[in-house]
Amino acid sequence: MSVTTDTRPLDLLADFPAIPAGWAYLDTAATSQKPKPVLDAINRGYGETYATVHRGVYQRSADMTLAFEAARERVARFIGGKPQETVFVRGATEAINLVAACLLENRDSPHFLKRGDRILLSMLEHHSNIVPWQMVAEKVGAHIDVIPLTADQRIDLDAMAAMITPAHKLVALAHVSNVLGSVLDARRATEIAHSVGAKILLDGCQAVPRLPVDVAAIGCDFYVFSGHKLYGPTGIGVLWGRYELLDAMPPWQGGGSMIDRVTFAKATYAPPPGRFEAGTPHIIGVVGLHAAVDYVERIGLDRIHAHETALVRQAREALGQINSVRLFGPEDSAGIVSFAVEGVHPHDVATILDEANVAIRAGHHCAQPLMDALGVPATARASFGVYNGADDIAALVKGIERVTRIFG
Repeated sequence: MSVTTDTRPLDLLADFPAIPAGWAYLDTAATSQKPKPVLDAINRGYGETYATVHRGVYQRSADMTLAFEAARERVARFIGGKPQETVFVRGATEAINLVAACLLENRDSPHFLKRGDRILLSMLEHHSNIVPWQMVAEKVGAHIDVIPLTADQRIDLDAMAAMITPAHKLVALAHVSNVLGSVLDARRATEIAHSVGAKILLDGCQAVPRLPVDVAAIGCDFYVFSGHKLYGPTGIGVLWGRYELLDAMPPWQGGGSMIDRVTFAKATYAPPPGRFEAGTPHIIGVVGLHAAVDYVERIGLDRIHAHETALVRQAREALGQINSVRLFGPEDSAGIVSFAVEGVHPHDVATILDEANVAIRAGHHCAQPLMDALGVPATARASFGVYNGADDIAALVKGIERVTRIFG
């Protein structure tokens, strides 16, 4: 977590070699571009210091193991957790599936799901925070309920408080919507969940790159995010969970590293987090994630949030002046602006913008239930990062004006 009073605009484009001059990259919510310090850490890891971790007795392996575990400590500190509660996974999708599967397996524990239990989601969830719970519900005979949105398209916590019951054992919500940029009052959502004894998992993919996150202050039970949205590598992510819950969960996968003792009669398992990290991990992904966290915290998450808030405000004001543009999400969305151009499919919008060197996302954004609620098949989405500036907004608006001329 990072705090700074520096309010100067960010000017970091030079740190990102994959963004050429004149290209407006506005798809950070899908995946962020990578700064030089992250690229350097990855190159150094593979090119100079590479070795396996945890099982080698030679010095380089020991050194890499120290680096790997130092990254775990760094990531844990970044979100206000503890290293023993921090599990490295391939990404948020795997983290959610891990929790869902392990909540299913040990049916004798009071922490785990059984027939008749209820799961509470929201209307704006990403498919990765819907489908795993549907799979669990189908297997155990649980039921899913859905929290509606407020008029300004946030998760309606008043409705959540009214509808939650002791039958709800698990709540899973996005900290920041990947479509609308809506920011959840995570502390209040956690308090509502805990008021009936439910566990709560928060999807932090869109939150950790742009907001300070403190899982201890929030009080949640599980928190997940992906490294590639945090200016880090693909294929690496984090599951944070309260230790007593992780310790009560059975392994998700079997193999090397996650064991204590194995015989052909039985196996005993390592304590968390090792219990959930079977096989050789994504070593250099972890090293790259460490570098990404360092990079973000050097800038300051409050500065990043202020920077992206200013870009969102500027984009919404400019797009709102185009009569055929419909904006989605709240005015204070975090780093994301979703919109539609009347009479034009979002894919056509994105194609025309691409011709002008403006990269946006177009589609249902893995949130088809939300699209149904919004009454559209898809939206166009511009999402911002530390490398974006006013020139990118101008290019976006100019491109949308061209779209309206072509289809007008």
